[in-house]
Amino acid sequence: MTAQSAINKQKENVAAMFNDIAVSYDFLNHFLSANTDKLWRKKAVKMLAPHLPKIILDVATGTGDLAIAMQKLNPQKIIGIDIAEEMLEIGRKKIASLGLQHKIELKNGDALNIPFPESSFDAVTVAFGVRNFEDLDKGLSQIYNILTKEGVFLILEFSRPRNNLLGAMYKFYSGKILPFIGKIFSKNKKAYKYLFDSVQQFPGVQEMKENLRIHGFKEIKTKSLSFGIATIYIASK
Repeated sequence: MTAQSAINKQKENVAAMFNDIAVSYDFLNHFLSANTDKLWRKKAVKMLAPHLPKIILDVATGTGDLAIAMQKLNPQKIIGIDIAEEMLEIGRKKIASLGLQHKIELKNGDALNIPFPESSFDAVTVAFGVRNFEDLDKGLSQIYNILTKEGVFLILEFSRPRNNLLGAMYKFYSGKILPFIGKIFSKNKKAYKYLFDSVQQFPGVQEMKENLRIHGFKEIKTKSLSFGIATIYIASK
């Protein structure tokens, strides 16, 4: 199997997995985090606000929670892309129920083949999706290219707590409890085990900052959330 074939296969598997859990995805996100994920998104939007982005791309948008939250920024347009069509359908229904169809558009799209020309967006965001990029370097390069000259890139992603005790507790919860509960509600234990595995394999905060620098980003800032369980990264082109 070639490297490209392996990437394509991984993308298909990830899309199938998220399509399978789409119906229970929002409920489990909020339930398993005790609604902390909503607070994290609010903080991400607050960090983006000073940049006043008008045209925003939300990569790996899922059911559109971050895209909807970013309406507080009063942008002209938000486009969300994701490879899981079932997730997008749920997001479109939420957007329609809020009367935001004229502001937010969700499309099937791949982070490694973003279907927009260079310098198209004032901001690009990714919430809990960067660790799913089949090729992180290619994804970061694509995002850099589609940003305008003064554009900003924001990532909200799980991370590993630096405190040893908290890290051990979080590892037990994420590795044992979360997949068990996920299986009960979504009937897919594998998906929530994947969540744990993908977080463990994702670069640490300092390594991720270096990855951003290597791909041309500057003025990189981070904000640790909930004692390091999640991290916001924001960087300029």
